[in-house]
Amino acid sequence: MTTDATDGTPGEIRSLSVIMPVYNERATIAEIVRRMRRAKVPLTVEIIAVDDGSTDGSDQVLATLQDSTVKVIRHGVNLGKGAAIRSALKVATGDLVLIQDADLEYDPDEWARLIDPILKGKADVVYGSRFTGERKNMMPLHWIGNRVLSLVTNVLYSTTLSDMETCYKLFRHSVLDQISLRANRFDFEPEVTARVLRAGYRIYEVPISYAGREVSEGKKITWRDGVVALWTLLRCRFGR
Repeated sequence: MTTDATDGTPGEIRSLSVIMPVYNERATIAEIVRRMRRAKVPLTVEIIAVDDGSTDGSDQVLATLQDSTVKVIRHGVNLGKGAAIRSALKVATGDLVLIQDADLEYDPDEWARLIDPILKGKADVVYGSRFTGERKNMMPLHWIGNRVLSLVTNVLYSTTLSDMETCYKLFRHSVLDQISLRANRFDFEPEVTARVLRAGYRIYEVPISYAGREVSEGKKITWRDGVVALWTLLRCRFGR
């Protein structure tokens, strides 16, 4: 069974929760929050930043940014991206939920492009694809890893995604309420994708731009995370 835009009419969507995990991103936090605040979308926006045990002073920067539109949650130790997202979901109030990285690889000016298919009743889940839009090319190993993981996802779950590992994932909140998430780290990406697909939802992709950074610039994901992602896809497909 597939599910397409069954959780209500477009007119019922009034608010957006943007979840931003933060771990040692002091250099970019202020700028990405500035860009998020100026993003033009036809919804009320709340930003939920989760400082995931940063040790570089990111928490201090977030303290200066916290206001009526920016909520800050703090983890005493680093638990991982998935854990940060799950903490934020407990307090998110938006009709839609979007994941935003704390670096500058993804452009909040493209939020409207992601939201549009849901507002038009075409989808309940939308991913931004880095492989169908303009981009500053990612490192070769990351490119290969992303393509392989997307291919495995398509084979295991009978879908046609071009970018399973994208950060830009947008959901009706009601979709996330129906699935169980337990991933703590970067395995959030394959787990949420697998759970959504197994629940019968089709994922709508839109092209986005991408300005990839390198390890020297703070890139954190490694080949080990790719191995964990592969195992997660298999576990969610064949496990209970």
